[in-house]
Amino acid sequence: MRIPCPYCGERGNAEYAYLGDAGVSRPQTPLGAALEGATLDAWMNYVYLRDNPAGAHRELWYHASGCRAWLIVTRNVSTHEILNVEAANGAIRDGRVGAL
Repeated sequence: MRIPCPYCGERGNAEYAYLGDAGVSRPQTPLGAALEGATLDAWMNYVYLRDNPAGAHRELWYHASGCRAWLIVTRNVSTHEILNVEAANGAIRDGRVGAL
């Protein structure tokens, strides 16, 4: 699989590190606070539960062997077709993904 970096151009996936789902947000309660009821459920869901969709999916990738930029890659997880790549800092600034 080749990922087109917005800064370096198209590169092989061996240059990248995969972080995971770009749509997952940390619960607002600090981890050191008392975790009870809904708060505990929110942390359990954040840590252990992930969707496994077929089709288009937004993911966080880190260009470790290149420009060291965080990227949001939208790809079809069934075919590995890359649909879109954008810099994560722009998406964070615009509120389309949580802070890294």
